Amino acid sequence: MPDDLSPPHKAQGFATRMSHAGRAGTRAHGFVNPPVHRGSTVLMPSAQARRDFAKDRFNRVMTYGTAGGPTHYALEDVICEIEGGTRCVLVGTGLAAVTVPLMAYLKTGDHCLMPDSVYGPARNIANGLLANYGIATTFYDPTIGEAEIAALIQPNTKVVYTESPGSHTFELQDIPAIARAAHARGCTVMMDNTWGIHNFMPFQHGVDVSIQALTKYVGGHSDVLLGSITTNTEEDYLKVRTAASQMGHFAAPDDCWLALRGARTMPVRLKHQEQSGLAVARWFESRPEVQRVLHPGLPSHPQHALFQRDFRGSCSLFGVVLQPRYSEADLFRLIDSLKLFGIGASWGGYESLALPTTGFITRTATSDDLGGQTMRIHIGLEDVADLIADLEQGLATLPR
Repeated sequence: MPDDLSPPHKAQGFATRMSHAGRAGTRAHGFVNPPVHRGSTVLMPSAQARRDFAKDRFNRVMTYGTAGGPTHYALEDVICEIEGGTRCVLVGTGLAAVTVPLMAYLKTGDHCLMPDSVYGPARNIANGLLANYGIATTFYDPTIGEAEIAALIQPNTKVVYTESPGSHTFELQDIPAIARAAHARGCTVMMDNTWGIHNFMPFQHGVDVSIQALTKYVGGHSDVLLGSITTNTEEDYLKVRTAASQMGHFAAPDDCWLALRGARTMPVRLKHQEQSGLAVARWFESRPEVQRVLHPGLPSHPQHALFQRDFRGSCSLFGVVLQPRYSEADLFRLIDSLKLFGIGASWGGYESLALPTTGFITRTATSDDLGGQTMRIHIGLEDVADLIADLEQGLATLPR
């Protein structure tokens, strides 16, 4: 087989790998982009073949639509390239990617540890679905170290869940230290790695199960709902894949195809948005209306040393805390005045967003008082000068 039909070598750059992963190769006869394969019923060549194929349904043998097809397989390969894992399970949403592994590894009587800064819907799962099934969750200070997390692990603790940085408040976690403590007690380490896509390699830092909302940077155009769960061992893959199958989770082929398309340009978008996001974050730091900026890539961030140690870059999502003299009405007026920033959930698309987060931050183990009104900023692909000009006129609406 010619060399250029082989999978991309790991030493190649990210942009090169995203251009070639999940494709037949540069000398294969056919269209550049893999086509969409849709279907529900899969016909079998014989009755015996149906029995044989069913035994191997999790290893890319088509048995029924929900077991996936070529479009799914191509995207799975791409996500494994990004995350540095070996196997991937695709599901319909980022939230499903959170729920499936929790349900796969936890049962009645078990205990889970979850950071207090976790994505709100993940907290809702813990306090709702998991609690209803008799699974207890303890929320912990996301910035604690190895000894502190070890002290929280109970005999029935099965999962230590992480998210770094945390939703809305952007605390970083010492993932290697947490993983060491968790593995010493036989716990599985899960991580929502959506913010750190490409820039944080989860399996190199002790994570067992990595969660991505492909809705964000992989889709890249705010028109796809999709999630992935990546593992690095066959045992973890089978556990997650079995749970997803039993719960009927499925990723639509058309959405997978759109995500494949988005992944091809993600390296360029991610780098551009990282640079633009840092430029706007630094500008915010210079403004007298701003108390502080919550961006791990800034030297002012309390865990910036962890960022430098574990991350090779950042994304374009960060938080801004206004001076305490401003009210919620002031914050709303500022955001409503912006012309280039939409007001909406999600992020990672080509368009900039500004979302008020005051009142949407829930804490039970740590304080939710950040010292002022807060908003979350996502920087898209617009010119930085235009975004700053828009934000400047927005800040001008604040009382002097």
